[in-house]
Amino acid sequence: MDYIYLDNATITKLHKEVINKMITIIENKYALATSQFSHTMGLESKEAYEEARNIIARSIGAESENIIFTSGSTESNNLAIKGYAKASKGGNHLITTSVSERSVLNSMKTLKKEGFDITVLAVDSSGRIKPEELEKVINANTILISFELANHEVGTIENYRSIVNIAKKHNIAIHMDASYGYLEIPINVNELCVDLITLTAHRIHGPSGIGALYIKKGTDIKKLMDGGFNEMNLRAGNESIPLAVGFGRAVELFDKEMDVLHTAKLKKLLISQLNDKIKHISINGDPDNSLNNLLNVTFHKVEGESVALHFDMEGIEVITGSACFSKSLEPSYVLMALYNDHERAHGSITFSFSRYNTKNEILKTADVAKIIVDKLMEISPLKEKK
Repeated sequence: MDYIYLDNATITKLHKEVINKMITIIENKYALATSQFSHTMGLESKEAYEEARNIIARSIGAESENIIFTSGSTESNNLAIKGYAKASKGGNHLITTSVSERSVLNSMKTLKKEGFDITVLAVDSSGRIKPEELEKVINANTILISFELANHEVGTIENYRSIVNIAKKHNIAIHMDASYGYLEIPINVNELCVDLITLTAHRIHGPSGIGALYIKKGTDIKKLMDGGFNEMNLRAGNESIPLAVGFGRAVELFDKEMDVLHTAKLKKLLISQLNDKIKHISINGDPDNSLNNLLNVTFHKVEGESVALHFDMEGIEVITGSACFSKSLEPSYVLMALYNDHERAHGSITFSFSRYNTKNEILKTADVAKIIVDKLMEISPLKEKK
């Protein structure tokens, strides 16, 4: 079956150029980078590895020594939050938001069990922190504020400059999880005074299993994994040269026309089509200030699980925030934080686009959505009585 893949917020298709670059490394430069002092192939691997680091550093205006390679955004978030907290010689209070990604929220929970003081801030109905609420919870022991550049489920872009300004006024470190929004939203660490930034490759048509953490010079981080002295003595274990090189190549291939403007057109088209065809829908988050490649929609009076399964039967790949798709058997915690509405959370579907999606795919998706919702409404206990 030819799939219409609209789950790009989860993972994207690799560029062919990325695959080819990685194959070249796998076939010809497979020595460990740490073998650079022993033989020539190790030196060549090290050079390829460091060039990838340089590419990623330049993409945010950083120096290469500020970039630590990790296995992805989960590890980067853990290293940033736990590593910074455990290295701190001052206070023990950390702040995050109720809509942060689970690796952030669960890292905070772990620190709380270890005696740290954690504040999880509520957000408004768009998914953003209210600056005045942030100001209220800061105290003399606050050492770190962690937030998403853009939300992973509804795509809302955070008022990140306001948060950074507040943090710096109080001399508090900032961790920004930019695993959603990286490259689409330009970041320059020389202008945006952030201490820690999470980056990942698999949402920009790079390989899965590789990410990075930007660490501002002078920021203390405690190593979490014992072993060797790799990655500036912050991450033990063998370096993955192919994955790092693939990450770097994906960054080089990022194109504003295809990866931002094209996906924005697809998103706008799908919103228009769904609004025209289906009566009971809501666009979640802030559609006017959100990622161009992500759209979260609630189809009211039907279950998101059923909608997603019916889409899959038609070869259209989407994801739902419905409880039945969650191991915790709870509705989307993001949508509950925004609206505190179980029905709205249960009926949510996330559509996410990439350069490889087409206008015709979006038109078909909208047509199929109407058929699915009409069908499910006929058997829904929540449908309107005639």
